[in-house]
Amino acid sequence: MKIINSSDYVDHAESVIKKLKAKTNPKTGRPVAMVTTSKIRNLLAMTDDIYNEVTNLQEERLSEEIKSRIEYLRVRFIYECGRDREQTVRDFVEEAGIIEILKSLDGTRKDYILFTRYMESLVAFHKYYGGKDN
Repeated sequence: MKIINSSDYVDHAESVIKKLKAKTNPKTGRPVAMVTTSKIRNLLAMTDDIYNEVTNLQEERLSEEIKSRIEYLRVRFIYECGRDREQTVRDFVEEAGIIEILKSLDGTRKDYILFTRYMESLVAFHKYYGGKDN
């Protein structure tokens, strides 16, 4: 995986959330709203559905069915970005590099588990740095 690896995914997640928290509107200089806790947890829930299946696998290589579900997960992330009027989900997904990470998964258990841990780290830092819910 290009964007994250097992030794830096936590630091990368923290950096993403700090950048989003510090983001301001260039016209007004006011802080831009961050993605809500409920939306970010919904994204994690979609990720966890596949994770639960992946952790029960005996083989290191993912089946074609699971790879297909991961591709569909990418579609769902894109859909969630498109339906969010304030673009907070899009800002989150783009800053975190989620689409690029999903594209770069190499079809192994290890890679998908790392992606899920990265998502969990994003949720944790979002909460830690004061992410709000609607």
